[in-house]
Amino acid sequence: MSILHDWHPGWLEAAGVAILLQFLLLRRADEGRKLLRQHTVIALCVIIAGVLAWMLPLLKLDREADWLNDTAVLVMGILLIRLLGLTLFRVLLPITGLAPPRIVEDIVSVLMYLGWGLLRLRYAGLDLGSLVTTSAVITGIIAFSMQETLGNILGGIALQVDNSVRIGDWIKIDDVRGKVIEVHWRHTAVLTNNGDVVVIPNSMLMKSKVDVFCSVTRPHFRRWVYFPINYPVFPQQVIAEIEKTLRDADVEFMAKTPAPQCVVMDYKDGSTIFALRYWLTDPHHDDTTDSAVRVHIFSALARNGMQLAKPYLETYITTDDAEKQEQTQLQEVQQRMQALSCVDVFASLSEDELRELAASLRNTPFIKGDVMTRQGAVAHWLYVLAQGEADVWLELDDGSRHHLSTLQAGSVFGEMGLMTGEPRRATVTARSNALCYRLEKSSFEKILRVRPKIVEECARILSEREHQLAAAREEKTVSKQEHEARIVANIKRFFGLAN
Repeated sequence: MSILHDWHPGWLEAAGVAILLQFLLLRRADEGRKLLRQHTVIALCVIIAGVLAWMLPLLKLDREADWLNDTAVLVMGILLIRLLGLTLFRVLLPITGLAPPRIVEDIVSVLMYLGWGLLRLRYAGLDLGSLVTTSAVITGIIAFSMQETLGNILGGIALQVDNSVRIGDWIKIDDVRGKVIEVHWRHTAVLTNNGDVVVIPNSMLMKSKVDVFCSVTRPHFRRWVYFPINYPVFPQQVIAEIEKTLRDADVEFMAKTPAPQCVVMDYKDGSTIFALRYWLTDPHHDDTTDSAVRVHIFSALARNGMQLAKPYLETYITTDDAEKQEQTQLQEVQQRMQALSCVDVFASLSEDELRELAASLRNTPFIKGDVMTRQGAVAHWLYVLAQGEADVWLELDDGSRHHLSTLQAGSVFGEMGLMTGEPRRATVTARSNALCYRLEKSSFEKILRVRPKIVEECARILSEREHQLAAAREEKTVSKQEHEARIVANIKRFFGLAN
């Protein structure tokens, strides 16, 4: 009995349906070409079995021919069921906007395979009713041997029904931490930040404690960065500076809202333990964002004369003698003097006065994105930009910024704040990692009291700059003489000098 004789009409229809479904998968599904190769192999197996079933009767092997014929029909049915399931779940449903989890596709396909198998058994003459009534022991044995597999299937269904773990969620179970990329009938696949795919049985997810720390509905999760500071520094000072720095800085993947928080965690071994808590927007970049936050913290501490706590027991070993240390300090002062000599307001100072100012300068590093000065803030110091670049911004009433200029190394900003105490007239941000020398009011005041005539020279330079800025903005101003006289009066009043 040949396959062509018994199944000729059905085979043509089945082949036509298979070709149509495969065409849809090839055009619409992402894995169309890969599926085409798999289905081509299955179709070849069916064709080979059919040809053999047609040839064996010629050799008087009718029983073998019938067996191959049944096998070909069974495999062809499996191929059609597979094509129907793939077309339904990967072509038709996505068109309607529905995207059921992969486990639903797997379970529906398995049920259809079982139904097709039972149908073929019934067609072969097997009484399914007697099989069910007489196979209780066999069923129990099979169920006992497959309890782990059944647990995985039921666990996968439960996870999808209650939406406790969904594709796209970030989870942590035991020492595995990553993003859920697939939920199958047997396991859940998790992609870690190291690029590894970890396969977790669904039954383990049901039995273990699973931490879903980031999901579609909660895309941010909080990170903690710890750092110790020595006791003499007031905690409120550290908290204020660190929070201000991180809230103003532009750190990639760190959320602006909720804002970063600095808190005191403990007192231990002669130091105060702080933690900077911030919300991460992309779990893929946890370590790199932590690193950027630590860099900003270190820079903020250095700018404000604070240091990370050292070990409680300290041992200092040095090979530098006093003469070498003194030479290093002289070189540093000489570099600062050279930077100050390029500043207009300090051009009239003597070498000794420049040296005195240079010795009082404080190194203030900034990280790219830091706010160096804020428009409207009152700060009685100026900055000399020694390394890096800085952007000058005009803050508008609507909250936006207008870029005015970019400062290069050797530039100075904040002169009016140092000389007159007036609020900052623009916002300056670090365009790159930068090093500045900061000159305090108290240091410059000593020189002014010794040589009050410097006031007029400084006022003249500041007046010229103000007129140049006003001309660029097309603003009307008073005459240079009046403006210069007003600046002189403001400087004397600010420093308490006699008129």
